[in-house]
Order: sequence, then structure tokens, then C-alpha cells
Amino acid sequence: MKIAVIGTEYVGLVIGTCFAEWGNRVVCVDKNADKVADLRHGRMPIYEPDLDELVERNYAAGRLDFSCDLAMSVEGAAIVFIAVGTMPHLGQEGADASLLYVAARELAPLISVNTVVVIKSTVPIGTGDAVQRIIGTVRAASTFAVVSNPEFLREGIAVRDFLAPDRIVLGVEDEWAYKRLIELYDVAIERRNTPVIITMRRTAELIKHAANAFLATKVTFINELADLCEEMGSDVGELALGMGLDKRIGASLLAAGPGYGGSCFPKGALALLQTAQEHGVALRIVEETLAANEARKRRMARKVTEALGGNIDGLIIAVLGLTFRPDTDDMRDAPSIPLIETLQRLGARIQAYDPLGNENAAKVLNSVDFYEDLYECARNADAVVVVTEWDAIRKIDLAQLKQKVRQPVLIDLRNALDMEAARQIGFRVCTIGRSASEQKGLQDIAKRRTRQRSTRPTTARPVPITIREK
Repeated sequence: MKIAVIGTEYVGLVIGTCFAEWGNRVVCVDKNADKVADLRHGRMPIYEPDLDELVERNYAAGRLDFSCDLAMSVEGAAIVFIAVGTMPHLGQEGADASLLYVAARELAPLISVNTVVVIKSTVPIGTGDAVQRIIGTVRAASTFAVVSNPEFLREGIAVRDFLAPDRIVLGVEDEWAYKRLIELYDVAIERRNTPVIITMRRTAELIKHAANAFLATKVTFINELADLCEEMGSDVGELALGMGLDKRIGASLLAAGPGYGGSCFPKGALALLQTAQEHGVALRIVEETLAANEARKRRMARKVTEALGGNIDGLIIAVLGLTFRPDTDDMRDAPSIPLIETLQRLGARIQAYDPLGNENAAKVLNSVDFYEDLYECARNADAVVVVTEWDAIRKIDLAQLKQKVRQPVLIDLRNALDMEAARQIGFRVCTIGRSASEQKGLQDIAKRRTRQRSTRPTTARPVPITIREK
């Protein structure tokens, strides 16, 4: 089957490549000629495990191509996926479908009779109806179908999520379009017995936002319980285990941390809330989830400050991990951003390390020294803060780390490290959702800091960033 995918950002590139892996002929379309040229030469615009290998293999086999020519790309295509970006602009709430509407207008006069147009982007509820009207100004309604087929990809494991999905949701209201999509997804349906949910287009759009908002609520819930655990002398890890073994709850997303980020949870929750407000419906839980998550990100700066005695003016703080989750270079809504910005406003100097996120982080963070080596990042630091639980950070050599720092203070906002081992070699530790007694010994830092500040070495300089080849 010939398929066209409009948009080569995160979703478009992943789904187009995976459809080709299933044996289809796929053309991914983008207006950026440089990006298209890079993709044809195997240079990836994003990092996603296994994606580069799949692109190379399917491009070499002739099943996958990239083009700037929309007319040529959609000619003869049985299905056209629209997967353009819908991130809101500054000051906006929810998803922004403006680029999608542009794509629909440009697509309308080019599609063949009986083409299925599938909206894969995360969009406001009712977007499918708008696209139906846009294309309907050029084509008779009986000659095309508009379908909502939301994606549920998790960055870092997106290829696996697509090839082995939990479910396939199809908001389709035309029998012939339904049959064509079932044929396309036959690999997942037959080989993996994947459930398929057939529903109205608006319901499919709502499923995407409702799922994201619910998961965001789950993350926020365990984060607030972590605060309670700290005050009560409990352990949030044990609490999460006891909750997660209940099959009605499940263990996923019960790891306490500095707040959720990325593009899906914030955008989905905001879009759901916006739709509810437009229809006069109160979603109090979603409202509180959004507010609590934003407050938590900035509260983490207070946690760091308190661990250092209440005053961080002039101190060096090493931040390990910048992206919103491991195995991606995505900095969208990353908890590290408000954390670092708040610490800087309080007078701290930031040294930062991320295995893949330095380049993108440098676009959104100012006056930060970025390092390629996490041990050099910690040199002469007054505190080391773990923000993203990359595997390289989980496996850190604590003894080597201690040799680099000025003050042995370790603040783990992901509970990713062996903090008992850190204590044994002399670190003063601070974690999320565990007894406040484990912070014992941190209070004396403020007393010593005033004496030490005047003699602090200033020779530590960041190493140059090596920009990953695209």
C-alpha cells in the first residue's frame, strides 16, 4: 500500500518509518529541504533508539523516501497521514492546529478519489470536523474520508510502542475507510492480537487527551504523596509498590520525581481542559493537576536550596540530566528548565550534563556551563542534583564523583542512585519521598559555607560541547 505522511517531526518520522518496516511504500513529506536532504543521507533530526537503523534499512530497500513535493508524494496514495507539529505557541493553551489546517488546505486539491486522510497529530477536539469541511470545499464528501487515529508513542521507546501497540484507536465513520485502515494495521492486529477501538471521530480525539490527562494526574498524585512521605517518615518507593501491585492501579508512572514534562502530558491535559471550559464543564482534577505539576517543578529548587542551608548565592550546582526523560534529546517542558532558572535567580552558578540534551538545552537555558563528561560537570560543585535518570547517571561511580565535588551533597530528584552507598562514602544525601531523617547532616553546610566561599577555586571551566552529527 502506498502511504504519504505529511510532517517529519517526531510522530511523522516514527510512524512513516514503521509503516515502511511493515512492507508499505511510504513517502514522508516536509517543506524543509535541508531536513529532507539530511534524512536521505541518514542524518536524523531527532534521537530515538532504533529509529536511525530502521530509516537506513527501509530507505535502502526503496520502501521509504523523503520529499518536499506534496503533489508527487500523495499521488496514488491510499492513505495520507497528517502528522505536523501542534505544540502551542507562547501564551497559548492546548494544542495548536494551525499548521494542520494549512496542510489540509494544500492537500485538498491533490488527493485522489477515495483517499483516506488520517489525523495523527495531537489536536483539539473537533479538528477532524474542521478538516472535513476544509477538504469538502474542494472535494465531494463521498470521495474522501477523514479519520482520527491518535498516537500513543512514548519518547525513548516510540518504535517499540508503534510496532507492538497496546491498542489502536480509529475514529472512522465510513465503512470503506475502516476496511482500508484495518488492512494497513493487519500486522499488529493479526500477529499481536492488538485490540482495535472503532469509534466516532470526536471520541477518538477525546481518548487521546483523556488518556494523557489521566496519566498526568497519576504522576502528580504520587509526587504529592512523596511530599507526605517526607513529613511522615515514610518511603514513597514502598508506598508505590504497595499501590502498584493492585491491578486496578498498576505500577507504571508511580515513580516520584520533579514533575512531568515533554509534549504529550501538558498538551493533552491543557487541550482537555480548554475543551471542557468551552462547553461549560468543570474538570477540577485536571485543573489541579496542571497547577500542582507546575508548582512542583519550582518547588524542587526550594528543596535544593534547603539542602544547602537556605542560601545558594554564589554556589556551584551540578545538574545531571536535562531532558524530560531518558533516551530522548527532547527538552519540551523539561522539569530541569524551571529548576535551573529558579536556582539561577537565587544566585547559583549552574554546571550541567546530559548525554544527548546539551544542544537543545542550550537553546532554552542561558548562562549555563554544559559538559560532555558528568564527572567534570561535578568538579568543585557545592551540590550535585540528579534530574533525569539516564542509564549513564544511574551507573555513576559515586567514589569518583565525590573526588570531584567541593561539598559532598547529593540531591537525587529521581531516586535513581544507591543513596545508602553514597552515605557510606561520605555524601550527605537528599531524595524524593523518603524520611526527612536521611537529610541528617545537611544543616551544618550553611555554617561552613561562609568561611569556604572566599577560598573557593575558580579554575573549573566547561569542556566544549561536541554537537552530535545530524
